[in-house]
Amino acid sequence: MRNALGSAQSVLVLGGTSDIGLAIARQLRDRGARRIVLAGRDPAALERSADGLRRAGTEVTVGSFDADAVEGHQEALAKLFAGCDVDVVVAAWGVLGDQSAAEADAALAVAVARTNYLGAVSALTICTNLLRAQGHGAVVVLSSVAGERVRRSNYVYGSTKAGLDGFCQGLAAALVGSGVSLVVVRPGFVATKMTAGMKEVPFSTTPEAVAEATVAGLTAGRSVVWVPGPLRLVMAVLRHVPTPLFRRLPL
Repeated sequence: MRNALGSAQSVLVLGGTSDIGLAIARQLRDRGARRIVLAGRDPAALERSADGLRRAGTEVTVGSFDADAVEGHQEALAKLFAGCDVDVVVAAWGVLGDQSAAEADAALAVAVARTNYLGAVSALTICTNLLRAQGHGAVVVLSSVAGERVRRSNYVYGSTKAGLDGFCQGLAAALVGSGVSLVVVRPGFVATKMTAGMKEVPFSTTPEAVAEATVAGLTAGRSVVWVPGPLRLVMAVLRHVPTPLFRRLPL
């Protein structure tokens, strides 16, 4: 349960080695979270991430979660929720994939879609049902501006984020009145392990900046958080650029 000041006490990060997910966990820890669970596929990496979060009085544990193993999501997530109310679930996993390779090999394209979209549909449905059952909670979903208008240069990844955004819009509407809220975070280029070696672009940001904006959005009850904020205006313009012109832009 949240404390008397409304701060989250218990946090579950799905994709517990994600740079952004960990930055959000640190922000919530510094605001009073006393229990953090990092869940993912690599126990050793999760333990290293947990060590970086632990401070006196903060309980940080690890658990098992595989976004691709949708058949096992119900059991895995029930275990992660067992024994303690969860105030905030952070859906932080995702893969960028190789656009050129995915265009040549359908299996690679499907793998990106399975992790980023199918896995999210499954896990978010189960998590929100568990939160409904306890009567309260919030879900943070890490999306991307890449889904706002899908570009030629990364349309496999972008299409998964577009689908995720659409699913979350409907899910958020379905949660109204349940005591459970959902916030979609749409960052631009973020300097993380996933983007290492890639050239930064205008409006690039950091995991820490995304985390700060996300927690501020949670506190304010926002449904969508853009990072950095001006990207909202940029994408509003790009959404209305005629298709022939949009296809010629170096995006």
